[in-house]
Amino acid sequence: MTVLMVQFSVEPANVGEIESAAETMCAALKDANLSGVRFAACKLADGVSFLNVVQLENQTPNPLPGLQAAREFQQLMAARALGHQPPVAAQVTVLGSHHLF
Repeated sequence: MTVLMVQFSVEPANVGEIESAAETMCAALKDANLSGVRFAACKLADGVSFLNVVQLENQTPNPLPGLQAAREFQQLMAARALGHQPPVAAQVTVLGSHHLF
């Protein structure tokens, strides 16, 4: 299993745009009905930070680059993220989980 995480923050004025793009991407993933893929887009308690998590079952290639809505969301994240570096997916190691992964 591969788990990737992206965390980023935006200006308050850009929150609605990010939320809308995340909802569009999640709808596209649901419509594509991809097996071996789980995704979550979350807004953190500060209201301007976001955390995206994707889980890919063993040997499942990442389908996100192939989905137009996902590419648009990634471009928007890069354009709106605060800081000098655009958001980058980092592979994480799951140490334990209860029905999440």
